[in-house]
Amino acid sequence: MKHHLDFEKPIAELQRKLEELKQHPEKHSLDIRLEEEIQQIEKKIEEERKRVFSDLTPWQRVQLARHPKRPFTLDYIRMAFGDFSELHGDRLYGDDLAITGGFAQLDSFRVMVIGTQKGRDTKENIRRNFGSAHPEGYRKAMRLMRLADKFGLPIFTLIDTAGAYPGIGAEERHIAEAIAVNIREMMVLEVPIIAAVIGEGGSGGALGIGVADRVLILENAYYSVISPEGCAAILWKDRTAAARAAEALKITAKELWELGLVDEVIGEPLGGAHNDPAAAAATLKERLLHHLAELKKLSGSERLERRYAKFRAFGHYHENQPVTVS
Repeated sequence: MKHHLDFEKPIAELQRKLEELKQHPEKHSLDIRLEEEIQQIEKKIEEERKRVFSDLTPWQRVQLARHPKRPFTLDYIRMAFGDFSELHGDRLYGDDLAITGGFAQLDSFRVMVIGTQKGRDTKENIRRNFGSAHPEGYRKAMRLMRLADKFGLPIFTLIDTAGAYPGIGAEERHIAEAIAVNIREMMVLEVPIIAAVIGEGGSGGALGIGVADRVLILENAYYSVISPEGCAAILWKDRTAAARAAEALKITAKELWELGLVDEVIGEPLGGAHNDPAAAAATLKERLLHHLAELKKLSGSERLERRYAKFRAFGHYHENQPVTVS
């Protein structure tokens, strides 16, 4: 079943007409006329797609980041990595399926890849808690990262979560402490770390596996301290103001790059990664290899110094001079 967002409906309508024309050619007596009509509609679809996706609002990009057909972590692992061997459990409480990870191969490099994983249907979403990890998920991620550090393997993290799970059980098992430990420990791991936001990058849930030498983001992904709906509920007491909040938060890939919060924006196929997952995975793989090659030229101590300086530089602000009233 095809899923179309509101702003994609003009394109969907043209595609429907094109499919109908191809399925029922008997309605047209002349083959030449039919061929011309098909070509005209295909041209209109391409023009409409370029028009729509060349000027998306922040809220529309958030909707694309959440598209149910968008590639998830395991999709990218299958298409961009090889020889994936998944590892389970945090050795403390249990195995959280909202975070997946294990040994893998990226071209000639043996690596550790870890990421948040959503489900494709209701049953899988319940198993994976809609990609919102519990404390044991972050502790599993850190266990795998320490294993990678021990064996000198580069670490890749793929981020796609609305945020860490805020439920009572997660609080009882110290979700804030688990994320804080990950942030602290990722800062001192000596192996190269590359993080990529592939969909949603929500709050501390994303940052719990997001401290890296290079932070990349796909063109239609977002990275934010809070969801647009959550921000709207706090500031305007109305979750329907999410579009307004998305604009105010500066959460799109382009805005994050301009603010210096990400190192590269990775382009997607026209219309989003879900329109051509293989092409999106190939582009991501090429950029991961590019950054890994650069990071491997540095010593462990150099990477640590630059990683520390990178995150210490975040959070610039301007103060207005006090006004003197005479």
